[in-house]
Amino acid sequence: MSVRAGKLRSLTGIDYEDKTSKGLQNLFKRLLKDGMHGLCFSPYEEGQEPGDQITEEQIRRRMKIIAPYTKWIRSFSCTDGNEAIPVIAREFGLKTMVGAWLGDDPEINKKEIAKLIELGKQGYVDIAAVGNEVMYRKDLSEEELLAFMYEVKEALPEIPMGYVDAYYEFSNRPKITEACDVILANCYPFWEGCPLEYSLVYMKEMYNQAVRAANGKKVIISETGWPTMGASFEGSHPSFHNAVKYFINTQQWSAADNIEIFYFSSFDESWKVGAEGDVGAYWGIWDKDEKLKKF
Repeated sequence: MSVRAGKLRSLTGIDYEDKTSKGLQNLFKRLLKDGMHGLCFSPYEEGQEPGDQITEEQIRRRMKIIAPYTKWIRSFSCTDGNEAIPVIAREFGLKTMVGAWLGDDPEINKKEIAKLIELGKQGYVDIAAVGNEVMYRKDLSEEELLAFMYEVKEALPEIPMGYVDAYYEFSNRPKITEACDVILANCYPFWEGCPLEYSLVYMKEMYNQAVRAANGKKVIISETGWPTMGASFEGSHPSFHNAVKYFINTQQWSAADNIEIFYFSSFDESWKVGAEGDVGAYWGIWDKDEKLKKF
């Protein structure tokens, strides 16, 4: 291999041309066994959706499945039973990025923030994530979001606090970036129509854009992944082969360059079809029936 080809390969990931399906599956399983930095936790069973009450039993059952493969878990809400996720995660020795889900309902927002603060004071929060893509959805004004961020920051001064959004928002919104202790950047080459073969180098540029905006603060990739089924999006094509390749590239880069990544997601979630189309249901490493996906 030439030096130029070697440099290109280091940017785009490993060469899959000589990999059989079995070889790809074996590499995927080996990297999974080696363990991820972090994993986004999906608690909703078939027929459930956000707003439904989830039980400690279902959280504990799913946590038991994923715990051997990750050091951290990320939750997205502190209400409707989700507040038990970081408590149960501690039972399995996992660290927690605990999210308060903020939307356009002021009463729910107050409950989410109050419970996040309560969990933090009880010692169940390692990183506090105040809001997820709120600016992208335009559910709150920047000033309203900042008020919640500073409320949590004041109440939990010893716990790193950040806001989760697409990587480019931290360049566009310097006040939010300034308020964060840690930058929590979602990086999805898939949703920008990037072909799989260029997705790793594209994600690296997404990450580096967030790093440039962060002005020395730590940047964590709070979400990234690739769907295993569903409709294509421009140049991005869902398939299990592509999802496995993306997972392998992501985990190898994470290990080689010490990049902290929360992979999306643990389990398939059928409810996401409403927001994202059929592809939304197939982002999990495990399927909706809690079985590890395989060829």
